[in-house]
Amino acid sequence: MKPNWEEILKERLHLYGHRNWLVIADSAYPAQSREAIETIVAGDEEQTTVLERVLSTLSGCKHVTPNIYTDAELGFVREEDAPGIGSYRDKLGILLKEHEVRVLPHEEIISKLDRVGETFRVLLIKTGMRIPYTSVFLELECGYWNSEAEKRLRAAMRSGNGNGRAPKALKSVDRFSKRPGSQT
Repeated sequence: MKPNWEEILKERLHLYGHRNWLVIADSAYPAQSREAIETIVAGDEEQTTVLERVLSTLSGCKHVTPNIYTDAELGFVREEDAPGIGSYRDKLGILLKEHEVRVLPHEEIISKLDRVGETFRVLLIKTGMRIPYTSVFLELECGYWNSEAEKRLRAAMRSGNGNGRAPKALKSVDRFSKRPGSQT
């Protein structure tokens, strides 16, 4: 029996870490040519249902947390051009109310994915959604470390202001310095 999308997601999440991405896409989302971008199909399942289950699965992961992106175009699509867009935006707002959402133009997000796919894996879950600019992009970040902590770490390293508690074995050693009693 072929595994369903949720089983595949759970398997991939055991392997994935920060810098990997998940995409919950509409039905017209193209298959991308990068080998690292894997596309699976959730059939005609409602996109918001798939997103809700993905977010629920991620909430149980201790090692990763998502940075969420949506298309800037989503806010400008008119109901008469895409019936159901208003209802979708309402459902999406409810699903993402506890999350910070970054809004970028669609092509900018696609370019990010393309660059990420050069080095890291992306799992794209294609749904039956037939409304444009509704894809949701999840950039995985370390669940026990965040960008603010990383900035503080890098600043401390640049300034040399560590806490001074690094074990002796981890401190830098100049292998080429002259040792007492050596002939070199």
